Amino acid sequence: MTVWIDADLCNGCKRCVKTCPYEGVEMRDGKAHILERCTSCGACIESCKQKAISSDAKPREIPDFSDRKGVWVYAEQREGTLHPVALELLGKAGELAEALNQEVSAVLLGDGVAHLAETVIRYGADHVILVEDPCLEQYRTVPYTDAMEMLIRRFNPNILLMGATHIGRDLAPRISRRVAVGLTADCTELTIDPHEKILLQTRPAFGGNVMATIANRYSRPQMATVRPGVMEQKETPGKKGDIIPENLSMSEQDIPTKVLEIVREAKKRGDLSKAKIIVAGGRGVGDADGFKVLENLAAALGGETAGTRVAVEEGWIPADRQVGQTGQSVRPELYIACGISGAIQHRAGIVNARYIVAINKDERAPIFQVADWGIVGDLHDLVPEMIRQLESA
Repeated sequence: MTVWIDADLCNGCKRCVKTCPYEGVEMRDGKAHILERCTSCGACIESCKQKAISSDAKPREIPDFSDRKGVWVYAEQREGTLHPVALELLGKAGELAEALNQEVSAVLLGDGVAHLAETVIRYGADHVILVEDPCLEQYRTVPYTDAMEMLIRRFNPNILLMGATHIGRDLAPRISRRVAVGLTADCTELTIDPHEKILLQTRPAFGGNVMATIANRYSRPQMATVRPGVMEQKETPGKKGDIIPENLSMSEQDIPTKVLEIVREAKKRGDLSKAKIIVAGGRGVGDADGFKVLENLAAALGGETAGTRVAVEEGWIPADRQVGQTGQSVRPELYIACGISGAIQHRAGIVNARYIVAINKDERAPIFQVADWGIVGDLHDLVPEMIRQLESA
């Protein structure tokens, strides 16, 4: 593609120079000039109010996707137990499907998992595509990817949503590569554009400093992953749906990996995604001993402890206790932030908390902008006093 400038129309406003992300435009004698480093991205063409910049590029045509129907949710299960994110995504899928006048389908893969279908329907699925096979008893990348690829090519869904879990982050990119579509990871919001009727996928970008909204106009299905705890479960008792059994005839001989043994680390703490009360600490806690005080407060409230990325990097808390953009997203009834400044990366993980209480010595800390109640003071004085009053009550 070639980009050129009509010098007679150019008024030297420099808007194209400021717009070009590759410094591919410069001013010469009061007129814009295209440099060799131009990548033909077209940003300058859109910015020029004088219509002085042109190109020989042909507009990309949007394919006809009228045959792509349905909002799919990958209903992740482990050893016959549904992961909570599957139920959360079904609630959001219902909203998207309603906006598109389409239906929700859940894809359930495994062996001996048919009993989960009723639960999936109750939480929003109109249809359950059920694939049971001994090869799918334990999660392995290749057979699960093969199964999803075959189902997508057979049914032609419009949207596919998956949880950003350990399994989802392994499986989703492989599916997107197999069926040659884009994938937006770790979305915090999903909506339908009212005009184009396409999925708008919002996620943090540039280290969480901005929220980017991404749209896929040129391929289907539109794929996105969402972290556990971001969406809300919506149960509808008595909801009816149908189960569609599918046979994909798999063979162990075609699978290069075998599961020899499953080793589990003993869990010493509760699940943050299910916690109703969370006491979290940041840099202001100071050290590991400071977190012991927060643990006492959490125990007095019947809650869990968590922390920021700094607390994890300093070794004050385990990595599985991190809340934020690079940690977990949580949805507690009460979130007590102690010594947390409130960077946007951390706030992204607590946006769904019902009530936030912030304790910080800096009255200008960003955490106070999202807190329902704020206490300006030293947490090392305030937290022990909170514990004392709770115990005496």
